[in-house]
Amino acid sequence: MTQQGVRWTADQVLALAPDAASRKAGSKLGAAGPWSEAGSSDEGAVWGLCKGSGSKPYQTVVDVADASGPAYKCGCPSRKFPCKHALGLLLLWAGADGAVPPGQPPAWAGEWLEGRRKRAQDKRTAPAGSSAPGTGDPEAARRRAERRAERITAGATELEQRLTDLLRGGLATAEQAGYGLWEETAARMVDAQASGLAARVRELGAIPASGPGWPVRLLEECALLHLLDQGWLRRERLPDGLAATVRSRVGLSGPADGPPLRDHWLVLAQYDTADPKLTTRRIWLHGTASRRTALLLSYGAAGRAPELALPVGLSLEAEVSAYPGAGQPRVALGEQFTPPAPTAVRPPGMTTTQAAERYGAALRDDPWLDSVPVTLDRVIPVPDGESWQLADADEDTALPLTPTALSRPGLWRLVALSGGGPVKVFGECGHRGFTPLTVWPDDRGEAVSLC
Repeated sequence: MTQQGVRWTADQVLALAPDAASRKAGSKLGAAGPWSEAGSSDEGAVWGLCKGSGSKPYQTVVDVADASGPAYKCGCPSRKFPCKHALGLLLLWAGADGAVPPGQPPAWAGEWLEGRRKRAQDKRTAPAGSSAPGTGDPEAARRRAERRAERITAGATELEQRLTDLLRGGLATAEQAGYGLWEETAARMVDAQASGLAARVRELGAIPASGPGWPVRLLEECALLHLLDQGWLRRERLPDGLAATVRSRVGLSGPADGPPLRDHWLVLAQYDTADPKLTTRRIWLHGTASRRTALLLSYGAAGRAPELALPVGLSLEAEVSAYPGAGQPRVALGEQFTPPAPTAVRPPGMTTTQAAERYGAALRDDPWLDSVPVTLDRVIPVPDGESWQLADADEDTALPLTPTALSRPGLWRLVALSGGGPVKVFGECGHRGFTPLTVWPDDRGEAVSLC
């Protein structure tokens, strides 16, 4: 249950926006002017009527207490979730200035809320396995798995030959051939049902046009791809954990079968990446008791935001189960015991030296790992030529920021919040540098998303 007096911050609300345009439009609706009959309940519901271009106002209701993140319903025709009206309503509610008083939801909002909570209750009380489409034939499943493994093996063998031809002809041929060569090779890996190999091949295609020093980067990535190929072809000889990592890296992920871990999970960061077919949402969590950092992945069709949304700085009590793989941070969200709510908890931090050491240690379990999640304590953003770095306030060390971080507006927000002083920053640390995702300006300040 969400307490009536506990409200989110404007930053936490805006972190839910599916894109910059929605964030801007929602901010304009965060004032009382267009709203009427707005209200909220102790059970975590927020509702209101928003005047639009038509004769009838849009009926907007948000279930803030949903443990998987807020759920929305609005009478507008927008296909974005949340729409600008839902964002505006939550901003109005977050203002805590009496514009959204406590009360009982009107009939149109109550019916939707009651239906949602009844379905959630039915799901919790349903017998185990009752929602499964069927147990299936274990022998048929085994044969399907064997056939797919055979196709991946054929694809990996073909990829090894293509890498051999590339190195025999010289890396200069990669620049002359253009991206078509890599796209055709990636398509062959898709045919072999090795999506992980296909993704890495496509990344190779962009390296010859990536600026000075590209031959060295291409050779390094080809070596890692060769290592992954060989790992798959010799997977029976690998330790169980590393073999599971190899299967995951080639695109053959198993279910989240780790034992459930119940904890109070702090939402460290949330951000989306998109390609023409899929939007992927990454949500980093920190277990306050287990001190474990875990990753939730959620997906949405092209142009649609994923359903799961957990604003940065909130905390929820829930169970998670790990996916197989040595050092695998990814988990599946299981039963949730409380809705996301504000918290004063901060993750423990480390020095920049310790962050680099952590990434190095993680590479022993997963040589293909791009980065690891870390929280840096007492770092100061400082310019470094044309780039930036996070300098340790207590040591003569620093971590460079990644090119991705330099192109995001969050960098300037980080600089402004630091004001030349030390801050606590959560982000991803890897061989390209550090990507800051969240900052705590001081011990008492709220978490601020940089995504």
